[in-house]
Formats: sequence, C-alpha cells, structure tokens
Amino acid sequence: MKKAILFGATGFIGSHLLLELLNNESYEKVTIVVRKDINIKHTKLNTLIGDFNTLPLLKEHIKADDVFIALGTTKKQTPDLIEYYKIDHDYPVLAAKMAKENGAKSVFVVTAIGANPNSSIFYTKTKGETERDIIALDYEHTNIFQPSMILGSRKAHRPMEKIFISIFSIINPILIGNLSKYKGMDGKDIAKAINKASKNQKEKVKIYRWNQMANLLGNI
Repeated sequence: MKKAILFGATGFIGSHLLLELLNNESYEKVTIVVRKDINIKHTKLNTLIGDFNTLPLLKEHIKADDVFIALGTTKKQTPDLIEYYKIDHDYPVLAAKMAKENGAKSVFVVTAIGANPNSSIFYTKTKGETERDIIALDYEHTNIFQPSMILGSRKAHRPMEKIFISIFSIINPILIGNLSKYKGMDGKDIAKAINKASKNQKEKVKIYRWNQMANLLGNI
C-alpha cells in the first residue's frame, strides 16, 4: 500500500482529487497540506497546516510515494505578480523538491495548455517554468496535466468565467483533430483522470492534454 500527499486540496480540481485519492484503494494514507483545517474526517486522511512560508518546517512530515500538486491562483485573487509567481511556481516546485528528497517516486502536477517557459505571456510562461523545474527534479515518473478551460460549478462568484464556460460548452464539439487539446473539461473529470493515471505509470515524463485525459476516462 502506498501513501499520497496532496497540495491544493481546497482548490476546484484539488477538492475533487482529494475525494478520488481517499477512495483509491492503492493508498493507505492521504496527507494534505492546507492553510486551515477543512473539516473532512476520514480514516486515511492526515492534515498538515502550512503554506509556502512554513512548508520547510513541515519537511519531516512531507513523506509519500506519490505527490499531487493542484496549486494555482488567478490575477483577481492575486494581482501582485510576485505573489502570483510564488503560488504558481515557487510553491509547487518547493513542494515537489521536498517530497522528492524524502523519497517520493512520482509527481502529478496540474498546469495549463500552452505552458511554455519561453512564452512572452506571464501566465503560460509561469506554468512552463513550473513544468521545467519539476521535470528537472528527476522523479521516476513525472505526470503533467494541461487542461484548457476548466468547466464545472464553482463556489466562488466569477461572472466572466461563467461566460467562458458557456462559450466552451458550445464550441467544444467543433474542436477536433489538432484543436481537441483546447477542449474544456470539467474539474471533476480532470481529478478522475489524475487519479486513474496514478494507477498505471510507465513513462519517465508524461503530458496529459484533453485527448489523453479523455482516453483515461473512456470518453474517446
């Protein structure tokens, strides 16, 4: 039986992924690192209270076979670009590094379609640098998930996001061939795909876009 650790358990994808991991028979223990207790009780769940600044103090507890990272923010939530980069790049890389030093074998990280460290766009450049620096940690298996528009109902009030979700529900069917990687996917389904990927790891570095995630779910 293996152990898992999840960073980003309070986020949209992360909250769904937590439930998936708790129900995954491969894991005897699931640890989450959160800023405050999320009040979920489960025999397999271990909660650590911490954030980017206090994570080094928790290092001896950052132990697992598989590491799941679903951290991220938005410019609305974090308008300061230095803080934004810290959440989207520095925190995921630090979490992956500490877990690797404690013996973790596999890492699963959610970034975004178009991630490119050489991009002139801050968002895609940040995601690309996160991928690059986690790959450089040399895990036995690095699994990168690059969703396009993340569909599904959120608790947070985001009117513009609702508009884009409505648009994607219309254009999704016409995004075929090379454009299929830009299809939107429900956050719950992304979490399911990540959980399924954890059960069959073969490649050193594996990139999952819409096609690969949909294939894991048996949708194509």
